[in-house]
Amino acid sequence: MELYNLGKVPWQESQLIYHSLAYMGREALVLLSPASPYVCIGYHQDVTREVDIDFCRANHIPIFRREVGGGAVFLDGDQLFFHLILRAHNPAIPSSKKAFYQKFLQPIVDLHRQIGIPAEYKPVNDIVVNNRKISGTGVGEIGECVVLVGNLILDFNYQMMSRILNVPDEKFRDKVRKTIEDNLTTIRREIGDQTGTRWDEANLNALMCEEFGKLFGSFDSGVKDDELVAMMEKLGAQMINDAWLYRKGKPVSRRSVKIRSGVEVKHRMHKAPGGLIRADFEIWDDQLSRVSISGDFFCFPEDSIDQLESMLEGTSTAEIQQVLTKFCSRQDIEIPGIDLDDWIKVLSI
Repeated sequence: MELYNLGKVPWQESQLIYHSLAYMGREALVLLSPASPYVCIGYHQDVTREVDIDFCRANHIPIFRREVGGGAVFLDGDQLFFHLILRAHNPAIPSSKKAFYQKFLQPIVDLHRQIGIPAEYKPVNDIVVNNRKISGTGVGEIGECVVLVGNLILDFNYQMMSRILNVPDEKFRDKVRKTIEDNLTTIRREIGDQTGTRWDEANLNALMCEEFGKLFGSFDSGVKDDELVAMMEKLGAQMINDAWLYRKGKPVSRRSVKIRSGVEVKHRMHKAPGGLIRADFEIWDDQLSRVSISGDFFCFPEDSIDQLESMLEGTSTAEIQQVLTKFCSRQDIEIPGIDLDDWIKVLSI
């Protein structure tokens, strides 16, 4: 297997190289980081729904659609990428995606432990420290290859991550930022100033080579030869343009931001006969948290919605309809034009 230990590269190369290697059928481990920031969206996402395009353009932040699923992410040089490209018929590949993640993320778990961070694998594709995510990963099928992409997070710009997202309002943006801060940690956050000295990019890349070498043995030195460069140029012409970026476009009234496995921030909106209902809430391991309901409807008494928010707080997702049924059956509360079905539509998971 080839090893491409490239250090800092132009932002577009940090995506095009693993796509190109996969389409060429070259098995490889790629280690690099982007020289400048950009936003990367998942293959199935609608960029107009997920990303604040005007903000990104005004701040000269490029946007790229990858051929791997997952969500929109803000990427910069404080994140060290690892890309593992394997032919689909490679016998080392487990039969299930869960087993795939568990096997090929173990080197990254072990690396964190080497530098004093007690990381653990959490199904399906998270690496966590004290239940906070410390590495983002995903798997995609590109050409005749399976590709694992992931990162070591030296540091993270929580504010910028929340800012590049297309969200319904600033209140929801603040909720997203706080939830990310609560659920995403970094190497610097865990071990402090060592990030800038002993655990720099070269040392961490060397450790990744060492850990992945335990699975694959020694690596051959990968070279960006003419064939690879030509493929990157070809894919760049296809993927760095508006036709590829805007390939999805479906109007929706729902917005979800996945923070880590088991934690999501959700925005729901539903137009009922009695008025517009908005709901912002979080899901923490199948329980509702920080529920906020608003809209232009009327309710009597006025604190009825506060009561509903309290009733929903901590409710399991399986019991939401039961709680809503209990709320709507109360004779002391009246919300004209809004019934149980409307609440289910706006609060369903």
